[in-house]
Amino acid sequence: EVQLQASGGGLVQAGGSLRLSCAASGFTFDDYAIGWFRQAPGKEREGVSCITSDGSTYYADSVKGRFTISSDNAKNTVYLQMNSLKAEDTAVYYCAAVLVKMIFIHGCGAYDYWGQGTLVTVSS
Repeated sequence: EVQLQASGGGLVQAGGSLRLSCAASGFTFDDYAIGWFRQAPGKEREGVSCITSDGSTYYADSVKGRFTISSDNAKNTVYLQMNSLKAEDTAVYYCAAVLVKMIFIHGCGAYDYWGQGTLVTVSS
């Protein structure tokens, strides 16, 4: 059974940093893509950043230069380092996985497995 456990959210002041972790289990880190999505109150869910098993990455324009996604295959964990946080980054952040070889063309694509969310609140 594929399971994803997101953690690392919290309250931070604008300009601060947080690192989110997505611990994955139930599949081998071979062909996969893992993405971070977020949903703010009253807004649609959006893909923030995603990474494939061969290291390809995607970033939404709104986070380019501020967020960095990385993976540690030994720990089956994907991280999202978030720097220079802004109030508009406030949202529930979810990690998700799809167990196929993914090519990012327009965004992160579609995902089959979702973890619970972790709340990020950025105070201005």
